[in-house]
Amino acid sequence: LDRKAMEDFFQGLGAKAFHGRNVLKWIHKHGVTDFDAMTDLSKSLRARLHACAEVRVPEIVFDQPARDGTHKWLLELNCGNRIETVVIPEDERTTLCVSSQVGCALDCSFCSTAQQGFNRNLSVAEIIGQLWVAVREMDRPLTNVVLMGMGEPLANFDAVVSAMSLMQDDLTYMLSKYRVTLSTSGIVPAIQRLRELSDVSLAVSLHAPTNELRDQLVPINRKYPLEMLIPACREFIRGDKRRKITWEYV
Repeated sequence: LDRKAMEDFFQGLGAKAFHGRNVLKWIHKHGVTDFDAMTDLSKSLRARLHACAEVRVPEIVFDQPARDGTHKWLLELNCGNRIETVVIPEDERTTLCVSSQVGCALDCSFCSTAQQGFNRNLSVAEIIGQLWVAVREMDRPLTNVVLMGMGEPLANFDAVVSAMSLMQDDLTYMLSKYRVTLSTSGIVPAIQRLRELSDVSLAVSLHAPTNELRDQLVPINRKYPLEMLIPACREFIRGDKRRKITWEYV
């Protein structure tokens, strides 16, 4: 739940909106999942929460570290599906690569996730839960988030936008709009809609200079060719001199 939804939830319990804001901080800033440890809530409110709610996060079932400090975590969700999350430490920043779907339906020829096929979209909770786990596991502050993990983020539009908004909230992870980046293979109408609803940064999985080659590597290009994609990207950054497009090219 984001700030407004959390406030509404607590008002629905007969509590005050500020209780919702407090619990948002307990969960995301302090990493507390036990209501009894949320000491600024009354005992009666804690009892009501135990009766109707729980905070459940993904479980790390495999941790693959690299010599440079990078960690790839395999996380298991409540349903038994598994997703990958990767933390990449660098000199002055620590970037978390987050998944948005279980599998992917876009079938890019170079992508191992595409070979798995598509299972389902992740919920807002499952997306933000990757941050919750990573922040508790890392020995350095998280500075950047990139939605470049499993799945096409813009194919799970509503949940991804809500999760990115939650990442930027002052009561949670306080990430700047310039430090949250969404990577897309080029779903043009969703890029246009994203510009209207969110101010995060954009990365585009380009990989080819011509439609002929890109049609083979990134099949969504057959529907949204470069003549549509490039103008949409230019429009996305129009009016914001600090915002840039990251072009991904393998």
